[in-house]
Amino acid sequence: MDKQINGNREAVERAVTALVQYGLRTGLIEREDADFAANSVFALLRMDPEGGYESAVSGGPEDFETMEADREAAPADRDLIGSGTGDPGGELFRILQVLLDDAVARGIIDGGITSRDLFDTKIMGCLTPRPSEVVVQFLGRYRKSPREATDFFYKLSQDSDYIRRYRIVKDKKWIAPTRYGDLDITINLSKPEKDPRAIAAALTKKQGDAYPKCLLCSQNVGYAGRLDHPARQNIRLIPLKLAEEQWFMQYSPYVYYNEHCIVLSGEHRPMKIERATFERLFQFIQKFPHYTIGSNADLPIVGGSILTHEHYQGGCYTFAMAKAPCREEVSFAQYPDVRAGIVDWPMSVLRLDGRDPAEIVELADRIPTAWRGYTDEEAGVLAFSGGEPHNTITPIARMRGEEFELDLVLRNNRTSEEFPLGIFHPHQELHHIKKENIGLIEVMGLAVLPARLLGEMDLLASMIMDGKDLRADEVIRAHADWAEDFLKKYPVYAPQALAAVTDPSERADLRRRLDHIIEEEIGLVFARVLEHCAVFADSPAGRAQFDRFIRSV
Repeated sequence: MDKQINGNREAVERAVTALVQYGLRTGLIEREDADFAANSVFALLRMDPEGGYESAVSGGPEDFETMEADREAAPADRDLIGSGTGDPGGELFRILQVLLDDAVARGIIDGGITSRDLFDTKIMGCLTPRPSEVVVQFLGRYRKSPREATDFFYKLSQDSDYIRRYRIVKDKKWIAPTRYGDLDITINLSKPEKDPRAIAAALTKKQGDAYPKCLLCSQNVGYAGRLDHPARQNIRLIPLKLAEEQWFMQYSPYVYYNEHCIVLSGEHRPMKIERATFERLFQFIQKFPHYTIGSNADLPIVGGSILTHEHYQGGCYTFAMAKAPCREEVSFAQYPDVRAGIVDWPMSVLRLDGRDPAEIVELADRIPTAWRGYTDEEAGVLAFSGGEPHNTITPIARMRGEEFELDLVLRNNRTSEEFPLGIFHPHQELHHIKKENIGLIEVMGLAVLPARLLGEMDLLASMIMDGKDLRADEVIRAHADWAEDFLKKYPVYAPQALAAVTDPSERADLRRRLDHIIEEEIGLVFARVLEHCAVFADSPAGRAQFDRFIRSV
C-alpha cells in the first residue's frame, strides 16, 4: 500500500491543491480555510503530504483589511484539470476522479458507483460552508433582493457538487410543439425510472428506526450516507416559516428545470392537500415572487415519487401550462373578486386569479373539499371504492404581476381491470414512452422520460434507416406500432424509398431529420399522456361533465 501511495502521491497532492483552489475560486471556502480544507481531505485519503502539496494561499502577512480586499485565489492547476474549459462542473469532476481512483487503488473504497458517490460527497463536505454560515449569507443577500439570495444558494448547491453538473448536462432536452403549446421534453440520465406500484408500496412500508426516515428529512444535512441512502455532507437547507410551521428550502439534485427547488416540512409526515397547503404556497411566492411553486397530489398513482414526506416543488421557470390561456370563464358568486376559468390544457384545470390571497384560499379550499366527495359515473369518476378515496388535486401557485394565481388540477387515482396502473394515468399503449406517475412537473408540461429511451430511439432510427423489421428486435418491438403509425406521414422513410437513396450525405440528412421527427412524435405522445390523465375529456361530453362539477362547488 505504501508503494501505491508513493507511486501516485504527486498526482493526489496536485489534485488536492486544485480542489482547494476550486473552493477558493467558487467561494465555497475563504483563504483562511484553505489549509484546514486540504488537511481534512488528506485525512479522508489516509495520507500525509510529503512536500508535493503546496498551500493554495501564499504571500506575506495579512490583516483584516487586506483579507477583505483580496479574495482572489491562485489559478487552478491547468495540467490537471485542462485549460480553457469554462466548465466548473467538468473541472471538479476531473479533480475528483483523481482522488477517487486513488482511493479505489488503495482499498479505501471499492470501485462501485455508489461507493464513489459516497466518498466524493464526503470530500466535498470538507469544502462546503457550515449550515449556519450559508443561512447568514442567504439572509444577507435576501435583504437586498430575493433573487440575489436564490442566485447565491443555487450557485452554492452546484459548486458544492450537491447538484452534479457533469451528470445533469448529459440529460437530453428539447421543445416539442403541440396543440397545447410548446411542451418541454427531457430524457433523464441521472435518476432511475420508478414503477408506480413501488411508489404506492412505500406508503405502507414500515419505516422502523431508519435514520434519516427519508431523503427529504432535514436530518439529511451532513449525513454520511450508506449503500441505500446517498451521502449528504454537502447539502444545505434554508429555514422558512410557512403557515406558522417550520419548513426548509433546498434544491433538487436532478434539476429538471431552472432552479428546481424543494420546499419540505420540518416534520416527517405524509403528503396532504388542505387549506394550509394553499396558504403555504402563497406565503412562499410572497417571499420569492420570481418563483413558481406547486404540490404533488396526496394519493398514489396521481402523486409524485415521494408521498411519505410533505413537500412542494418550485423554481424560476415558466412552464407551458402557465402560458396556456383559459378556454372558458366560470364564476363563483360568493367570490366576485376572484376571476376563475377552465384552462385550455390537456388535463382538467381550474385557474383562480386575484389580488387578495386570503380570498383565493377561501375559494380554493372549497373546490377540493367538493371534489373529494364528488362522483360522476358517466365520467368514470368515483369518489370512493370500499372506503378508499380516489379524488384529490395538484395545486400550482405563481405571481402574475401584482396578482396571485392558483391552478387546481383535478385528479382521480382509480384503477380497473382494463387499466391496472390507473384509469386517469397513461394507458398501456403509451407505456413504451411513459409509464411513471404523472406528478407535478409533468402536469405543468415538462416530460421527465426514462434514460432507456435515449438508446432505444437511436436504435429505432437506425433500424428505420436500414429498412429492418421493427418487430424483430425484442426492445424496439414495443415501439413498432407507434413508429409505423407516424411514419405514414413521411413516405420518404418507406423501406423502398430509403433503399433508393445511396448518397452518404443525403442519407445523413435523412437520419438527422428522422431524429428530429422522433423527438416531435415523442412530444405528441406526451400530450396524449396528459390527455389520458384528464378526469374530464376535452369533448362536448367532457365539458358538460366539468360544468356539472363546477355547479356542485
